[in-house]
Amino acid sequence: MNPLTIPMAPPPDAGVGNDPWWVIGLKVLIIFVLLVVLTLFNIWWERRVVARMQHRVGPNVHGPAGLLQSLADGVKLMLKEDLMPKGVDRFVYVLAPVIVAVPAFLTFAVIPFGPTVKIPFTDTYTRLQLTDLPVSVLYVMAIASIGIYGIVLGGWSSNSTYSLLGGLRSSAQMISYEVAMGLALVTVFLFAGSMSTSEIVAAQASAQSVNILGADIPIPGWYAFLLFPSFVIYVVSMVGETNRAPFDLPEAEGELVAGFLTEYSSIKYAMFFLAEYINMATVSALATTLFLGGWQAPWPISQFDWANTGYWPVLWFFGKLMAFIFFYIWLRGTLPRLRYDQFMKLGWKILIPVSLGWILLVATVRAVGRETTFSRTTLLVAAAIAVVLAVISLAFPGKPKSDKTTDDADGKEFDAFAGGFPVPPPLVNTPSRSEEARRG
Repeated sequence: MNPLTIPMAPPPDAGVGNDPWWVIGLKVLIIFVLLVVLTLFNIWWERRVVARMQHRVGPNVHGPAGLLQSLADGVKLMLKEDLMPKGVDRFVYVLAPVIVAVPAFLTFAVIPFGPTVKIPFTDTYTRLQLTDLPVSVLYVMAIASIGIYGIVLGGWSSNSTYSLLGGLRSSAQMISYEVAMGLALVTVFLFAGSMSTSEIVAAQASAQSVNILGADIPIPGWYAFLLFPSFVIYVVSMVGETNRAPFDLPEAEGELVAGFLTEYSSIKYAMFFLAEYINMATVSALATTLFLGGWQAPWPISQFDWANTGYWPVLWFFGKLMAFIFFYIWLRGTLPRLRYDQFMKLGWKILIPVSLGWILLVATVRAVGRETTFSRTTLLVAAAIAVVLAVISLAFPGKPKSDKTTDDADGKEFDAFAGGFPVPPPLVNTPSRSEEARRG
């Protein structure tokens, strides 16, 4: 019988808090190996997809379809000479990659990959999750923010202007978009009533219905539909949080060479590179857990009894995660890099204010839903549509009225110091040299 379709009947005490020590060690080993293998695969997949977009072949020599190319690149990096520039702070310079890489592995500890299952060849039941906390999402956000210190210290300790500017730009970028990301998750906490990742997944299990003109229209219980503005804000923020294109400003080659990575080589450079791709997987797994139902099967497959039993949920989870990874790759292959001022304006003047307004709106909808006959889902969908229309109207305003400039008819000479500090003359009213020659 296929083990993927065997319904599991776990004992009442099965869970993440009652695992024996060998099961905990096995989970830690599996997560570590999984993240390394997933990173190698994502690097290969990104190179192949971008090559396809650019009508190239991509890696196709090492292994079948070039699958071993990432492994070959990793071995090459480890065997390269580990150079250390003069004038660096040696201790901080070596410590910075460790501060970035270690938290990247720790964040997956609270991500649920599936329900409680029976370990093959044993009589032990366990949940496909290393551990769970009442504040699991806050744990992920806190651990992920530690990596910012590694980037700042790496840029500062490298004794390079490019590295320092890249580190400062990266820290400002990650801090700015962590605020928007955290605010986007507040509405999920309000709707699910918990910060536990497993409980948030369970809260999205049941389908919802929206009453439109007296007809109940069923929609999936995923918060990507019910809390669509939060989902969009989170997706934009997670791209900025991981310093990926089109938000890869800390590594803008034309301005900063390689940013905070300029003076790193060999295994230290590989650790930064590994952390970047693991962080991509982390924010994608968190988006899958909080907005796409986690390991639950997509609708309408979820209507079948076998869809959410056994090891099938692992397939659904990684299918959703890889969809987000492809979204990263698609952005890199299609969009140009934003200017720094545009990027910061997007974060502080659009995402954060919209997040705050959306939180107030969701809280109001929940309060009104308790006092009226309208379902909270219907009110929430209506509020989401209103927010989307408001954002579109702000993002695409009407054509501004042209300012009519009046000619300087009184013949007064332009005074550059009239306001107390020198300013250039207005170009609109300044005649060109050819015009002055004709007039003269």
